[in-house]
Amino acid sequence: YYHINGKQLERHYKEHLSGFAAWEQKEHADKWLLFPQNMGPRISIDETALSNGELYTLITNKEAKGRRGTLIAIIAGTCSDTVNQVLQRIPEDLSSRVQEVTLDMSGSMRKIVCHCFPSANRVIDRFHVQKLAFDAIQEMRIAHRWDAINQETEDKEKAKLPDIKYRPEILPNGDTLKQLLARSRYLLFKSPEKWSESQKARAAILFERYPDIEKAYSLTHSLRMIYN
Repeated sequence: YYHINGKQLERHYKEHLSGFAAWEQKEHADKWLLFPQNMGPRISIDETALSNGELYTLITNKEAKGRRGTLIAIIAGTCSDTVNQVLQRIPEDLSSRVQEVTLDMSGSMRKIVCHCFPSANRVIDRFHVQKLAFDAIQEMRIAHRWDAINQETEDKEKAKLPDIKYRPEILPNGDTLKQLLARSRYLLFKSPEKWSESQKARAAILFERYPDIEKAYSLTHSLRMIYN
């Protein structure tokens, strides 16, 4: 419509207008990128998979809130020695201004922060703390479900004997015990005020049958309320 060759425009932009050919980080861009001018007093460090499952370490400025100037560094891999080598390129007057670093509970992340930002306070990310608690309660639920499956298998074997007919126990809400434990997965992630009516009924039966799950849920809910 504008009598412009699209491929020619694309090539002209890449080779001339964009400044890519003269970009100072071009040689190592596939391994790491560093933007020390984006440093701030409160930063985060985390790992993420951008493509094909390959892990990268990201360092971001929390004050930028995801807008322009958020990214401080992106480094291929999660090896602490590799990340440290890149972060050491940050001028000391900038790295010394970091007061707080948010990170997960991995040893490699702690090692990076201690080496590169020794005077900063380390804050464990809320997501990772709560995930540990949620994983623990789900492991309890799954263990009880396997017990219910094994018990059901034994009852079915016994039902093969003469004059015995297998009838699974039906709970007040219509679930079998195995179904109760399978269908309780999502309600254990929620606060009680967010439960639907059917989830409230299922939770009451679940907690009556399994007091240990009720106690674990109470603890995870208390942890959630501390953060809120």
